[in-house]
Amino acid sequence: MEINKPSKAGTMESNDIYVMLMPNPKGGIEINLQSIVMKQFGEEIEKVILETLKELQVVNVIVNAQDKGALNYTIKARIETATERAE
Repeated sequence: MEINKPSKAGTMESNDIYVMLMPNPKGGIEINLQSIVMKQFGEEIEKVILETLKELQVVNVIVNAQDKGALNYTIKARIETATERAE
């Protein structure tokens, strides 16, 4: 699946994640993550984002994410929503 236009999902509220997806003209998946729990859970958050994108067969995307302590199911839901909005 290609990302055709920029899209976003989520909020900047506590326990949520704000996700913006954009087409990546260079190709591949690029993740830019900012999180209040980066030291403890940064790798896990990136893993959930990557796994969700792979499940949705998304390629060539830039993911900008600002996390405020979201749980895995919230991260997955935000990625799915942003992907649907970008088609």
